[in-house]
Amino acid sequence: MPTKTTVDAITDDAAQDEAVTDAPAAAKVAPAAKPAAEPQFRSPPKMPGHMPGMHGRPQIAPRAMAAKEDFAEGDYVVYPTHGVGKVERIATEEIAGHKLELIHITFEENRMTLRVPVAKARTAGLRKLATRKLFDDALALLKGRARIKRTMWSRRAQEYEAKINSGDPMAIAEVVRDLHRNAGQPDQSFSERQIYEAAMDRLAAEMAALDGTDKATAAAKLADYLKSIVKGAAVEVDEGGAEVEPEANGDADEAE
Repeated sequence: MPTKTTVDAITDDAAQDEAVTDAPAAAKVAPAAKPAAEPQFRSPPKMPGHMPGMHGRPQIAPRAMAAKEDFAEGDYVVYPTHGVGKVERIATEEIAGHKLELIHITFEENRMTLRVPVAKARTAGLRKLATRKLFDDALALLKGRARIKRTMWSRRAQEYEAKINSGDPMAIAEVVRDLHRNAGQPDQSFSERQIYEAAMDRLAAEMAALDGTDKATAAAKLADYLKSIVKGAAVEVDEGGAEVEPEANGDADEAE
C-alpha cells in the first residue's frame, strides 16, 4: 500500500500549504534523475466537525509560531494539523529545483511521512512534545466548568476546530472540557461527538508519547481521569469570554 509523502511549505508565500505526492514505501522520494513534479498545493484538511449544513468554511487561525528548537532523529514532535509524529531523519534533498534540508516525520497510524523544511519548521508550528508541567496544566484545565460561548453552533464548531488544529495542548484541552459529558448530562450531538473525539485523540497521542505507552492505554487513562471529575453546570460566556446570565430559552441554534 503506497505511503503518502507530504512536503510542507516549499516557498515562502505558501508557508501553510502542503504539496502531496504518492510514492512506494520503499522509495518515498522520486529518483533524482527524474525531474520533480510541480508541487500541487492544497488547503489543510478539514476537521470532522465541519459537517454539512454549517455556515461557511471553518475560520482556522494562523498557525502559532513555535519556539525555536533543534530537532534530531528519534524525537517525538507535534505538527499542528496532524498531531504526534516521530522524526525519522533529517537530510538535504532537491525538491522542484530547490535544495532543502528536510525533517522527515512519520505518522505510523495513517502511514504518512511529512517532510518539513528545517527553515520553515518554526513558522509551520512544528514543536517537540509538551513538557510534563505544561501537559499537567492542560489536564488541570479539564476540571473546570464548561464555558459555552453564546453564539451559533456553527461558529463554535469552527472555533473548536481551530483550537484542535493549533496543536496547543491547552487549547485542545479547552475543547475536551467544553464538550465532555458526565453521566446524567444530555448526550452529545453527532457533530459535537466528532469534534470531541478528535480533541481526545490529540491529547491521548501526546500523553502516550510522554508516558512511553501506546495511544489506547493513554486514551483509557484520560477517559478514567475525566470520569473522576465532578463539575458544575456549564457557564455561558460572551464573545470576550466574560460570564453572562443564561438565556431563558437556551441556545436557538442547536448542534446538528
